[in-house]
Formats: sequence, structure tokens, C-alpha cells
Amino acid sequence: MTVVRKKRGVPEGLWLRCPSCQSTLFRKVVDQRLGVCPECEHHFNVSAKERIRQVLDEGTFEEWDANVIPADPLKFADRKSYADRLVAEQKRTGLSDAAITGGGMIRARRVALGVTDSAFIMGSMGSVVGERLARLIERATRQQLPLIIISGSGGGARMHEGILSLMQMAKVSAALARYDRAGGLYVSVLTNPTMGGVAASFAALGDVVFAEPRALIGFAGPRTIQATIRIELPEGFQTSEFLLEHGYVDRIVPRDKLKSEIARTIDYCGK
Repeated sequence: MTVVRKKRGVPEGLWLRCPSCQSTLFRKVVDQRLGVCPECEHHFNVSAKERIRQVLDEGTFEEWDANVIPADPLKFADRKSYADRLVAEQKRTGLSDAAITGGGMIRARRVALGVTDSAFIMGSMGSVVGERLARLIERATRQQLPLIIISGSGGGARMHEGILSLMQMAKVSAALARYDRAGGLYVSVLTNPTMGGVAASFAALGDVVFAEPRALIGFAGPRTIQATIRIELPEGFQTSEFLLEHGYVDRIVPRDKLKSEIARTIDYCGK
């Protein structure tokens, strides 16, 4: 009697394709390399929670202001209501909004850390993102902590909240100005993508600005600029390498070196 065995397929999620070099990669290897392609060094997008695990010493993170949650003050609706969109995004990402803030240790140095996540409505800056970051900066000022903000925001100011979203740019920038007057050290880390109102406000205001390799950084995207002013843009325009060459960022830091580079900067600045 012939026994027919059901053909077993490859389990989903074991492999992924690099969008840069098109190599097929074993996911476990990519994860071991902190989300970096072993063939071409492409930096995959990673979640805010994963960035916290990568940068902070294990078990030291304490989340702040998680109870600040988004509302729908304008009753905004496009293809769906903003209230429904928030619920869907929270369920999909496991985040309450696009920023996580808190305190922790980097190589035994206590810091205040904020991370924005492009998975939640493209990491756009709404009222909650602005409020959490402002409170983070104010606490760093009171406690005299080095401040680290890792930006992964491709959405700029969140249109669903109108002027309430736009005012977060000024609010967070004003908190940074007070932090600077108090003598604080702010390290801004730009990842792919860092765009719009985020790039035009707190992401650009670091005392030291690091960027991941080949990250897209700017205000309007290249296609929008080309469609508006109708000129050919320079090669590599709005990449971190282009911006380093033109003095917008201080250093390009691969992901596996970021933790040590931040710790070294804190020591160098005497904080």
C-alpha cells in the first residue's frame, strides 16, 4: 500500500529578500545582525521596541508617559475615521502611538531615550508624539540626563490632527531650547526615513547628529520636489551620505556601532 504524504512547504517568515541587493536572506541571520543585510549592509526598518533593545542595556528600560493616549479632536475622516484608524494601528503594531519614551542605561550611563516608529501611521507626529517627547525632554532637563532621540518618522506632522499636530514641532523645539540652556547633551539619531515636520524640528536640533547608512532624510520627498520645481536632483539627494557631505549630519554610524558611539559621545562631552 502506497502512503501519500502531504507535501511540506517552507514555513513562512524564515526567509526575506533584501530590497537593496535582492539577495534572499535567512531571517535569523539578519536578526542576529540587528536587522542588517549580511550581503550589502542594507539597514532594514526595525520597530521602536527593537531599537530600545539594541541601544539600551538589557533590563534597564523604564517606559514613561505610556498613559498619554491619542484622541480624535477634529473627528477627522478620509477613507475611514481617524478614531477607527487609531484602533487599527494600535492592534496591528502593538503600540499606542508612534513614539515610545523612557529612561535606561547605555553601557551603564543613565539616559533619557525617545524612539519614533514608522510602522504607526508612518511615524507621523501627532499630539501624543509631541507630548511624550516634550515630557521626556523636560524630565531629562530636571534630572540632568543625556537625551537620545532615535527618529524613524516618514509622515511628518499628522494631518488627521491639523494645527494640533503642527504645533508639536514648536513645542518640542522649545523644550529642547530650555534643555540646551540647562547644559544638556542631545544626541539625535536619524534613521530611514526621517522626513517632514520631524526632520524640520527636533530631529535636526541635536548637539550631535548621527545617521544610519543610506537613510532617507529631508523635508519633502525627492519625487515631490521634482514634481514641484521640475529640476533634476543631484545623485544620492537626501541620503545620509549626501547630507554628511554637506554638513547636515555629523557622522554615519552603522547600527551595530551605535550603542558604543553614543556611550563614547556622552563620555567625551563629560555628561
